[in-house]
Amino acid sequence: MESPARDGAGTGSWIRRFHPVPDADARLVCFPHAGGSAGFFFPLSRALAQQGVEVLPVQYPGRQDRQAEPTVPDMAVMADRVAEALTPYLDRPFALFGHSMGATLAYEVARRAQDTGRAPAALFVSGRRAPHRVVDDGLHLLSDRELVEDIRALDGTGSEMFGDPELLERALPAIRSDYRAAETYRFLPGPQLRCPVHALTGFSDPRVGVGELHHWAGCTDGPFELQVFPGGHFYLTDHAEAITAGIADRLATATA
Repeated sequence: MESPARDGAGTGSWIRRFHPVPDADARLVCFPHAGGSAGFFFPLSRALAQQGVEVLPVQYPGRQDRQAEPTVPDMAVMADRVAEALTPYLDRPFALFGHSMGATLAYEVARRAQDTGRAPAALFVSGRRAPHRVVDDGLHLLSDRELVEDIRALDGTGSEMFGDPELLERALPAIRSDYRAAETYRFLPGPQLRCPVHALTGFSDPRVGVGELHHWAGCTDGPFELQVFPGGHFYLTDHAEAITAGIADRLATATA
């Protein structure tokens, strides 16, 4: 298993460390959306490193430097593998942040960490239904053309992908696999989380209504908070400064 002293890059590695903070007060593990990669959290990593927080973005297989690896279209299997990969990094207070599909995965990893006696200090979930409210919209069964149109509607990948047919063709298998993992996920009842849960969402998100985010309160015995920002499913890019400040403040409180 990889030592936390390394940068986490390389084939087969789930964890990235873009901005190592050897004496970090806390770590924040970040889980990308369906089709996303660890690089989505590069700006957040850079900003929080200046405040003593080390960000550990998760890199799913089947994309970028892990392109040659098979994808994992099963949320439980993915959570098991991420939880194992994170083990050497849980030697200090940590929290988890997940956007869209990543929110469900972050929740499942939080459950596994708590079960081993290493409960997170906080869980941040963004743009996603609560685990017991997930529905299968069948998006992973769409044709390639329909899948591309769905992604366009969310505005979540970046124009460079749509302008490069080869890049898009390479990305679609990972996107479809992630959609399948997200939609076929089934919540299994178990112990409640004990940490605070902070939910964030965009007011105009076409995928999930604001009211759905309130159901995350039922996932923890700890405090719950919901923040709503202007914008759609990828509201984060327009409110990066406010979100970074909010995470830093809540992490400081949770790890005090």
